[in-house]
Amino acid sequence: MSVPVQSLTEVSVLPVTDALAWVVIAVFLAGVAADYADRRALARKLTVAAWGLFSVFWLLLIHQFAFIHRSIIQTVLVVIAVPMCLYVGWTLLGGRDSLLVLSRAVAVMGLIYLPFQTSAAARGFLIETVARQTTWLLEVVGLGGGMRLVEDPHAGSSLHNTFFFPESGRASRVVFACTGIGSMAIFGGLIGAVRAPLRRKVVALAVSLSIIWVLNVGRNAFIAAANGYQWFDYAALEGPVMTAFGLSDPARVSFFLADRVISQGLALFALVGIAWLVSRWVPELLGIAEDLLYLLTGDEVRLRPPSAATDGGDPER
Repeated sequence: MSVPVQSLTEVSVLPVTDALAWVVIAVFLAGVAADYADRRALARKLTVAAWGLFSVFWLLLIHQFAFIHRSIIQTVLVVIAVPMCLYVGWTLLGGRDSLLVLSRAVAVMGLIYLPFQTSAAARGFLIETVARQTTWLLEVVGLGGGMRLVEDPHAGSSLHNTFFFPESGRASRVVFACTGIGSMAIFGGLIGAVRAPLRRKVVALAVSLSIIWVLNVGRNAFIAAANGYQWFDYAALEGPVMTAFGLSDPARVSFFLADRVISQGLALFALVGIAWLVSRWVPELLGIAEDLLYLLTGDEVRLRPPSAATDGGDPER
């Protein structure tokens, strides 16, 4: 079956970035180990080096997000990430040791995310699980009539991750980035990095991961339906969207508007909302938020209540 397949959030990643990602996380972990061993000067140097490598990692991905993925929002975020990583390293080198907590969070994020990314079995399991749950949701809300979940024509395997709509002849597929593992790794890293009672951290982790999973399935269902039924097939939208994303096929407008604009835009607000909710259980997370606000504004901002004013032994500023 030959169908025009559109990936929901696929990113073509250069092989070198996969290897570099492991190097970056390894250096971050070395910094974490040095910090736990009470070798603060060494921990600072290693972590500064890790942030420098992290900026190179994002620099290499700019072309992917801008010209292959063609995501305006993600391209802007990646472009910002390059100087921000360098700035975090510079600020840490200048003595703001509280940034070691944020650095620890990045290390935990990598430990959660990279094994799934580099394991074909785990990656395939996540993709098919999300695809089947998305299919179920489409059927429950009455949007799955006629739609078929089929094998990915580009995967060269038996991976069932493609939503084919015979009515329009359009198809979209779930790829690794559509599983929500990236967002889950972020919250897993943040919650795992701070020092707080285990019970509160477990509750916060369960709540955040559950919300992310549900919202992600809903997002995939929305994009699949918008593309399959061509919800945004309007002449007034074709020109602006095709120009913004460099499209030549008007039939792709619905997908790009649903995915690259609406879904990715709402995802940013959703992540902020989840972070606020999780901070109710783990106010220690607000210490990381304080550091981020300092990096953005240059001013000290106190968000934590007095009971969570320190991160369980991490240095005060």
